[in-house]
Amino acid sequence: MQYLAPVAIGVLYAVLMSLLREPHRRRVNAVMLAGAGAAYLSGGGLGGWEFAFTALVTCVAYRGLESWTSIGVGWLLHTGWDVVHHLKGNPIVPFDHGSSLGCAICDPVIALWCLRGGPSVRDLLRGRRRAAVREHTAP
Repeated sequence: MQYLAPVAIGVLYAVLMSLLREPHRRRVNAVMLAGAGAAYLSGGGLGGWEFAFTALVTCVAYRGLESWTSIGVGWLLHTGWDVVHHLKGNPIVPFDHGSSLGCAICDPVIALWCLRGGPSVRDLLRGRRRAAVREHTAP
């Protein structure tokens, strides 16, 4: 469950976000990424590097206002930061030692959705239906 719940949370995030219409969906996700970039600031486990990482993710999130790829890259950067915090022992949620590991599992799920262009659930289902129709009608 420790590994499945973060995957489910990432999928749920993508499903709920897909209910927003474009371009709002992309812009809200850029803002969410910027917030995630600052998530470790209060813990200060890596000293001044926390500020450097927050600045980096903020720049990537700003680019994400116009680019799903930037948002996906930002979530992958956050995944790496989660791993560092998990190994160093400064979890994202202070009272849950495994929270950074959970975040490191959840974030790539969100990143993959973003790197696909943040499609809506409807678009994803249409794509599968089209692929199934092509398979059945192929010569």
